[in-house]
Order: sequence, then C-alpha cells, then structure tokens
Amino acid sequence: MGKLRSNGLENIICNWTESWLHDRIQRVVVNDSYSEWSPVISGVPQGSVLGPLLFNLFINDIEDGINSAIFIFADDTKLCNTVEAMEDVNKLQTDLDKLTV
Repeated sequence: MGKLRSNGLENIICNWTESWLHDRIQRVVVNDSYSEWSPVISGVPQGSVLGPLLFNLFINDIEDGINSAIFIFADDTKLCNTVEAMEDVNKLQTDLDKLTV
C-alpha cells in the first residue's frame, strides 16, 4: 500500500483499502462447471467503484525510468523502440523488465 500512502492518503483509508484487497479469491464458471477457488495475487477488483481509481493510482508512475516510447490506453500498454543493434535489444529488454516489477 506504499503507492496509496505516497499519494498522500490517510492511514485509515490505506488500511481499509489493504483489508479490502487482501485474501481475495476467484474461480471460473463455464455453464454448470466450476473451477477450484484460487487466490487473487494481483490486479484490482473489476466492476467496483474503487477499481478504476486504484488502477490509475497504481499505474500513474509507470513511465518513470522507461527510455522507450510508451503508449497507454485504458488497461493496455505498448512499449516501442527501434532495434538496429544488440544494444537496442538490451535497452528494450531493460524497459520491459522495469514494467514487469
């Protein structure tokens, strides 16, 4: 919840949000077949009022430290760069690695 605190939200709001996101589970239903319940380890709840707000708070610094061109629309992110030499490959990979943290 460091991202929430770094945006200046009070501890009580951060604690409530952390509690709301903690220990979530999900399963898949197809017709009358149900998968086993599995823990949700990332993301924000879809269909919630807070989901879009949390999403924006969590990605608002996604461009920091990225050297490639980055295009963001809704929940889609594209990273672009010209690759002409192995050094360009390494730079692009470094940017990709930063996005996966």
